[in-house]
Amino acid sequence: MLITLFLLLLNPAAFSVNAQPKECPELDKLEDTSIKDKNDVVNALNKLIPETYEVGIYPDIYSQWKVLSVVPFFTVGGNQEEENYYGMAKNFCGKRIADKSWLVRLEFPLSKGASSSQGQIFLAKSKDQGWFVWFRYH
Repeated sequence: MLITLFLLLLNPAAFSVNAQPKECPELDKLEDTSIKDKNDVVNALNKLIPETYEVGIYPDIYSQWKVLSVVPFFTVGGNQEEENYYGMAKNFCGKRIADKSWLVRLEFPLSKGASSSQGQIFLAKSKDQGWFVWFRYH
């Protein structure tokens, strides 16, 4: 415990997740997607999740994951939790960016912490470079 606290004091960024994206995607560089792209999103997660989560001091707790849901934001009506994330996306980068983005909810079974055992990422598809994560909440 003391070692963890010491490491946190030396490098707090290793444990932090930004409460807002560093920058919003550029609208004109995003591809239009539909619910038909769900399998494409799921396949992209095999690359995106390790790139997004397996960094920092404890990457091993994120080496296994379970996908709880994959939904385009424009379809979240009726699910309050997903609507809340859609609201965050709209607040951060505007409705037009949010409507071209997807919510992926994850579970990390190797993590024992309540916050670190779950993950939410916002994705979009670039016209040039494919799927990318533009925001990680947990």
